[in-house]
Amino acid sequence: MEQILSSINYCHLNNICHRDLKPENILIEEGDSVKVIDFGTAQTFTSDKGMHNILGTPYYMAPEIFAKSGYNEKCDIWSVGVIMYILLTGRPPFYGKTDIDII
Repeated sequence: MEQILSSINYCHLNNICHRDLKPENILIEEGDSVKVIDFGTAQTFTSDKGMHNILGTPYYMAPEIFAKSGYNEKCDIWSVGVIMYILLTGRPPFYGKTDIDII
């Protein structure tokens, strides 16, 4: 978790929001080095302008993404929290048969 958060912090310091953090986008290399991958939905941001696109994987998306009033890079921290929950419990914190059920 420390390496994941360090990677996300680096991105945020460089004004990049990943927006699709999930276990499938985290690789563990030989020697236990963690790499965050798949920046296909990433966006640069500024502190004075919120993001508005609804992107990501519903299990890992922060509630403010659905509020349609704009969100910031902190949505990545929500996703990391969901990943940690899954690592600790073996299941996602939210369940649904469809994306709407999950949301």
